[in-house]
Amino acid sequence: MVYGLVGILSAIVIALCIKIYALKKSAREIADAFSDRLQNDTNTLIDITSSDKDMCRLADSINEQLKILRKEHLQYHQGNTELKNAITNISHDIRTPLTAIYGYLDMMQRSDDAEKQARYISIMKGRAELMKQLTEELFRYSIILSDEGELKTEAVNVGQVLEDSIMGYHGALSAKGIVPNVTITENIIVRNLNKSYLSRIFSNLLNNALKYSNGDLNITLSDLGEITFTNTAKELSTVEVEQLFDRFYTVEVARNSTGLGLSIARTLVERMGGTITADYENGRLAIKITL
Repeated sequence: MVYGLVGILSAIVIALCIKIYALKKSAREIADAFSDRLQNDTNTLIDITSSDKDMCRLADSINEQLKILRKEHLQYHQGNTELKNAITNISHDIRTPLTAIYGYLDMMQRSDDAEKQARYISIMKGRAELMKQLTEELFRYSIILSDEGELKTEAVNVGQVLEDSIMGYHGALSAKGIVPNVTITENIIVRNLNKSYLSRIFSNLLNNALKYSNGDLNITLSDLGEITFTNTAKELSTVEVEQLFDRFYTVEVARNSTGLGLSIARTLVERMGGTITADYENGRLAIKITL
């Protein structure tokens, strides 16, 4: 009987030693694989030889964290690339009017003609206004990104905010010969939104129409609360349309822009739980917002 008990205990000890060895082997595999995944640019996940449920669960948990880390790593590099490109583009966009201002200042100093000086001053004022717009847009974007507080919302009449925004751009649209065709549902569309965010979104979309439109602009607010801005934009390509919401992206027909307007609009729409998309068909650009 004693020998039988000793045999059982020995078998248990051996089984435990094998189990401990297998667990240690799995731990080493996880540690080595984890170190390798951190050091190398790879999407390969951690795989272990053990069938132990707890070790497999640990490997799965680490794999999920590696996926998140990989995604954040790619976002960081993408953002870093965008930032470098943005600095180059913005430096060019600001340097160009600044160079012009210095040039006209020099011409003013060399001329005693009051009429010419007045014309130079008018041109310099326009260049300075452009620089102001660029820097203000960058400042607004930085404020929006840094605002991580609780979003303040209220019941907002979407149609009224849209009408007010269009009226605010009447002068700018008229100056470009654009008479918007506005269709707003008779139903009162009320959504729980941040009113200042919504005004900023509409403002940015109207600015976008000023940049890209070939002279027409259709704005609709449907019974379902969908807002659509449509205009002819023959200079755009399908590839460019896909990048319109990217930060700092601009196309050649819209120089003197930071490329932040639609990116800001998308950020604000998504913060309020909505969606914004762009479609391009037969030379017409349609931007749709669903709140």
